Amino acid sequence: MRMRAAAHTRYGPPSVLRLVETPTPVPRDDELLVTVFASTANRTDEGFLRGSPRIVRLFSGLTKPKKQILGNEFAGRVEAIGATVSTFRVGDRVFGYDGANFGGHAEAKTVRERGLVAVIPANMSYEEAAPGAEGAHYAVNLIRAARIGAGQRVLVNGSTGAIGSAAVQLLKDAGANVTAVCDTKNVGLVQSLGADRIIDYLREDFTDIDDAFDVIIDAVGKSSFRRCRALLKPRGIYLSSDLGFLAQNPILALTTPLFRRKRVMFPIPFDRKEDVLLLSDLMKSGKFRPVIDRTYPLDDIVAAFDYVETGTKVGNVVIRIREG
Repeated sequence: MRMRAAAHTRYGPPSVLRLVETPTPVPRDDELLVTVFASTANRTDEGFLRGSPRIVRLFSGLTKPKKQILGNEFAGRVEAIGATVSTFRVGDRVFGYDGANFGGHAEAKTVRERGLVAVIPANMSYEEAAPGAEGAHYAVNLIRAARIGAGQRVLVNGSTGAIGSAAVQLLKDAGANVTAVCDTKNVGLVQSLGADRIIDYLREDFTDIDDAFDVIIDAVGKSSFRRCRALLKPRGIYLSSDLGFLAQNPILALTTPLFRRKRVMFPIPFDRKEDVLLLSDLMKSGKFRPVIDRTYPLDDIVAAFDYVETGTKVGNVVIRIREG
């Protein structure tokens, strides 16, 4: 059997993507074969598409991509299961994240039973669930690393991106007091996510406010520890989803604990099965809903990535792989 997929055989801009026909994968004993109905185009996919920053190529291939079909998020229906699979059945509606093998930009993909895959809540469609794992799983890792809990004061810069919009909702579920930074047109959206206070960066520089926070999460990489340090409490933590200027954040994560009580953390995200199960439960209860900006059919995937590269997307960009 064969399937349609968006593939790239060389690094470059979105225009290097081509729609191709390729063999449908066959699941191994510990894998599911998922018919994919929806995926996303996100910043991680974009980095692997371009092979940028260059360090990405240590994992994706030095001169050309090893994984030609991108799409680290997926939502679809289980079509077949391997001989040892016991927790999923044929016909289950599932969503998940596969940052090692990608494959979501195809009509079918395989995923390990022990991977980041879970059942879609009955009250959600494939397109609603597809963006429920990537940005949210990064947000879960940041919150866990800083041990953020009830009563702590947290500022989220970039509260409308895939990571930031998930972080606001997950922080509220954890009982934190959340100050969110966004632009004027997205104030209403961020209010709906549950933020306790909103700072419109077009009207006010959040680094100039008179306040103090236990944790600052920069979910867009457009600030720095130096600019945010005055806003942190004496034992405050600065977290960023970006390497920062001259890759300073990993370096500061090693040095600031030695010299200052205020410190930088740059946690390496871990893929944990329990995280995607948590996200499934939170979506089922309505405590977390992925924010969707636009939806593109697979035929328009180049336009979808062009939009992602503008840096103006709100939440997630969904790719409709097939009707369903």
